[in-house]
Amino acid sequence: MAKSRQTTQIVLAFFAIYVIWGSTYLLNKIAVADLPPFMLAAVRFSMAGIIVFIIAKSMGISLRITARQLKNVTIAGFLFLSFGNGIVVWALKYVDSGFAALEISAQPLVVLLLMRGLQGKKIQPMSLVGVVLGILGIYLLISQRTIIQQEHSLAGIFMILAAMVSWSYGSLFVGKAELPTNFFVNTGYQMFIGGLFLALMSLIFREAWSLPWTWEGEVQLSMGLLIIFGSIIAFTSFNYLLKVVSPEKVATNTYVNPIVAMVLGWYILDEKITLQSVIAAIVLLTGVYFINTSRQKVGKLNFFKKG
Repeated sequence: MAKSRQTTQIVLAFFAIYVIWGSTYLLNKIAVADLPPFMLAAVRFSMAGIIVFIIAKSMGISLRITARQLKNVTIAGFLFLSFGNGIVVWALKYVDSGFAALEISAQPLVVLLLMRGLQGKKIQPMSLVGVVLGILGIYLLISQRTIIQQEHSLAGIFMILAAMVSWSYGSLFVGKAELPTNFFVNTGYQMFIGGLFLALMSLIFREAWSLPWTWEGEVQLSMGLLIIFGSIIAFTSFNYLLKVVSPEKVATNTYVNPIVAMVLGWYILDEKITLQSVIAAIVLLTGVYFINTSRQKVGKLNFFKKG
């Protein structure tokens, strides 16, 4: 019975990191059509952080952290959520959700290049093949005339790349930083502090805030799903899977998320999927596979999910 129960939990957890995280691009795209991007992300992560704190306290988990840990979760929250996620939400005003998800799937390529540039890590031959394929896939993706001719699409593409650099540097940072050992506490602080930074960014850019009951029904639903499922359930599932299955199995979400996002964007928002985008996806995700496979041989790198 216990084994059957664990199998069910594993299946549900994979569903969360496959489908729920893959759907966050669609949900953000729907919400950002009516809400300012930084306000949207600020509400999502600050509320998610508060809920995580409440859950932690109800489980008897102490929220106390050291000054060094507070400094590190502040840096991580900014890199992952305030700049990383906030900029992507902004970019979704100008690019399709499936396109954004596919571009973001190249993050392991950016991590690898940063490790080479900042840490002097040698790129393994298999990873080098992945780099070449990844760059080719990105070129095929962003060079499409139907995409670059859209208003402000180039700005959106560039800012997503900037967000990927932020996430990737954040991944390297948390690999060495002293953080709270309990992942509920760690996640809660990163989300809450990241939400505060996003609120400040929203004020700096003079975004117009509005109350939740004035939003359209689909926007309210999207925000609720982003907070509860995208920010809390999926990330909890991610951490659970890292404890019970091998890291390479968990990493398969890298390949599934963009496919889910593209299909949902096509089906619900009528986003176009071109033949060149399909070819770009195959080339890019093959490159990511080579990079991930090589990385697993030298050690796992802890990524905070960016969906």
